[in-house]
Amino acid sequence: MSLLLNYKNVVSNKNGANIIYLVDEKFNISNLKKFISNSHYSFLTDLLKTSDIKREILNFEINSKKTIILVSLKKALSKSGAEELGAKLHSYIKQKTKSEYLIDTNPMSLKYRDLLGHFLHGIKLKSYTFDKYKSKKEKKKLSITLIGKNIPTKKDQIKFKALEEGTFFARDLVSEPGNVLHPDEYAKRLKLLKKFGLKISIYDEKKLKKMGMNTLLGVGQGSIRGSYLVTIKWKGLKNNSKPLAFVGKGVCFDTGGYSLKPAKFMEDMTYDMAGSAAVVGLMINLALRKAKINAVGVVGLVENMVSGNAQRPGDIVKSYSGKTVEILNTDAEGRLVLADALTYTEKKFKPKFMVDLATLTGAIIVSLGSEYAGLFSNDDKLSKQLLESGDKVEEKLWRMPLHKNFDKLINSKNADMQNINYVGGAGSTTAAQFLQRFILNKTPWAHLDIAGMAFSKYGGALNSGGATGYGVRLLNRLVEDYYE
Repeated sequence: MSLLLNYKNVVSNKNGANIIYLVDEKFNISNLKKFISNSHYSFLTDLLKTSDIKREILNFEINSKKTIILVSLKKALSKSGAEELGAKLHSYIKQKTKSEYLIDTNPMSLKYRDLLGHFLHGIKLKSYTFDKYKSKKEKKKLSITLIGKNIPTKKDQIKFKALEEGTFFARDLVSEPGNVLHPDEYAKRLKLLKKFGLKISIYDEKKLKKMGMNTLLGVGQGSIRGSYLVTIKWKGLKNNSKPLAFVGKGVCFDTGGYSLKPAKFMEDMTYDMAGSAAVVGLMINLALRKAKINAVGVVGLVENMVSGNAQRPGDIVKSYSGKTVEILNTDAEGRLVLADALTYTEKKFKPKFMVDLATLTGAIIVSLGSEYAGLFSNDDKLSKQLLESGDKVEEKLWRMPLHKNFDKLINSKNADMQNINYVGGAGSTTAAQFLQRFILNKTPWAHLDIAGMAFSKYGGALNSGGATGYGVRLLNRLVEDYYE
């Protein structure tokens, strides 16, 4: 079901058929007295005496043509709490037969005004659907119109819309099937991002071979599709200050290569490019809201397939950094893509920091389930900023260990390192320890293993199931709070 969110510059509308009012946690409606008729006010007052005010949303059918919905705002409601409440309202009215609603902001208490944008943001995020390939689409369209003196400012409207568009773009990318969004198509779509004011550079296989990006190319060599590295630059400052760098794993489909995955759930491997999608969504968001920073997004796009030309277990490849890697398992491919992308980003852009995102290991799901993404970092300050940003937007992180003692688990007898730990255990940490070896100049760096967060079969507070867009809102908050 699609959602249309409108803002109208009208003072009030007593005749609106379906009106939503935001009231306090005790459902005190004294503020509504001058905005609704006396008879309706008396009717609501009587009904509230017998209603369950422990609930957050109450629905009153005034007559066959008029509905009044009261939404309770708790005294200590946080911004993320307001977003979740908005999402609950969307789920609630989605089940109703009526499809057009007004939110009258006039009676709102001033202390809740700053939360209104977040409340609407939650409604919008929850409304996302991906029905592109359904021949019969749901015809019902939900329309919510805001009226009154307390509607969000134009600046806030732009800010939230940019964040929603970036998140939805990321969700769309992750939702696409592998036969549609292969690396060739993905690169074409990224080229179109120039319309947002982003500078796009695409490096194809020929260029990557010249550059020596052999760990990235090795992952994709079994596919008939190309492999790419794409840089997405946003220049929001007039000076040439060091950019913030965001790096994403873009494995468009992952069979596991010759270390073949089990058939069960292999279809889910279309979302193995969710790290790159988060980076793309973030960059779109920064451009749309004209963020006052310099930033670069770097994504490695490959397809990990089985063929006569595919990489073999036991192969040794030389990375862009010059370090050699023995490939013991072709299903540990994401770290190979990121290895070259991280070294290139550090060398080319000399950023203030680098944050990479990847659906890297199943082990992180064993550790943290679908509640937290794993955070690994060489920098305490950056880690603290990321943890705080994640808590604020309910895209939570849990810091995991990195330590030189783990290095022995990925040392190779035949090369500088091997791409998996064959001893067993610490799967997510050894993957992160592997990545850390490709940070050559001690740049502050954080690795976010989002394998448990990028896709939700059952839905979450702000999504209805499927791609979550995890990372876009988290990193936007990081930028907003600490770097703008």
